[in-house]
Amino acid sequence: MSLVAVDLFSGCGGLSTGLDKAGINVVEAYDCWPQALDVYRRNVGDHAVELDLSDTDTAVKWIAETRADLVVGSPPCQDFSTAGKRVEAEQANLTTAFAQIVCEYRPMGFLMENVPQVRNSFTYGRMRRDMAGAGYSLVEMVLDASRFGVPQLRRRFFAFGHLGNGAICNRFVNGIEARQTRERLTVKEYLSDEIDIEFYYRHPRNYSRRSVFSVHEPSPTVRGVNRPVPPHYTGNHLDSVSPNEVRPLTTYERGRVQTFPPAWEWCGGDRNADAELLIGNAVPVQLAAHVGAAICDAID
Repeated sequence: MSLVAVDLFSGCGGLSTGLDKAGINVVEAYDCWPQALDVYRRNVGDHAVELDLSDTDTAVKWIAETRADLVVGSPPCQDFSTAGKRVEAEQANLTTAFAQIVCEYRPMGFLMENVPQVRNSFTYGRMRRDMAGAGYSLVEMVLDASRFGVPQLRRRFFAFGHLGNGAICNRFVNGIEARQTRERLTVKEYLSDEIDIEFYYRHPRNYSRRSVFSVHEPSPTVRGVNRPVPPHYTGNHLDSVSPNEVRPLTTYERGRVQTFPPAWEWCGGDRNADAELLIGNAVPVQLAAHVGAAICDAID
C-alpha cells in the first residue's frame, strides 16, 4: 500500500524527504516562509504551496483535493522550546491549527513532530483531547536522533495517531523500537572523509557550558544560529582544546549533520542567516525516514 501524505509547516523539507525515503508519497507541502519554500522547491519538488495554515478552512480545502492518507507536520516550537521564553502564545496557536485541520479533514492517520517540552503544555493537552474526541488512537514518544541514523544528540517528540485502530499504533511503537540502535552515531562515523577536523566550536547557551566538541561524538542539537568564536573568549574548563584553535561547523556540515543529502542547495551560500535557521528548524532526514518506515510497516 502506497501512502499519500501532505506536510504542514514543511520548512525546507526535512520531514518530507525522510518520508519519501520510507516510501510515503508527499504530494503537497505547506508553509508561509518564502525562503523555506524556495529551498524546498529546489531540492524536493515544486509541490510546495505558500499557505497560511492558521486559516484552517482554506487548508482543509487544499488537503481535500489531494485525498491524502496522512497529515504530517512540525508546528513552530519556539513557545515550547528550552531555547525560547516558553510562553504559550501565537506559535502555540499553530499547534492548535494542526489539530483542527486533522480533526476536520479526518485522514487515516497523522504524525506531529515537536520539542519534548510540548508534552507539558496546555496547548498540546487540548490537542490530545481533541484528537481522542475525533476518534483517533494516539501514541507519543521522545526519540534521540543519534539512535536513528543521525549524528546528533537531538531529542524530539512524535505523536502518531490512527483513526480508530489502536493495534496500528501499537505496531508503530514496535517498529520504532526495532529501528533504534544501542550505540549513538558520531559525526565522524557519518561524515567520514567529508570532515577533516577533530574539534569544532558550537556557541554555548551560557558560558558555564562547554563550547568545543569532538567529531568522535554525536553533535549537540543543531540550532538555528551558527555564531563564530567571540573575540577574547577563553572557553570553558570542559573544552578539550581552546576555542580559538577551532572553527564552527560550516553551513554545509551543519546540513549534513541534519542528514540532508550532500547535493542539497541552501539559500544564500555559506553562513547565510536564513540557511542556518532553516537547518536548525528542520526535522533530520534520517530520523524522519525511520519514523516513516515504522508508519508504513504498521499500516501495511
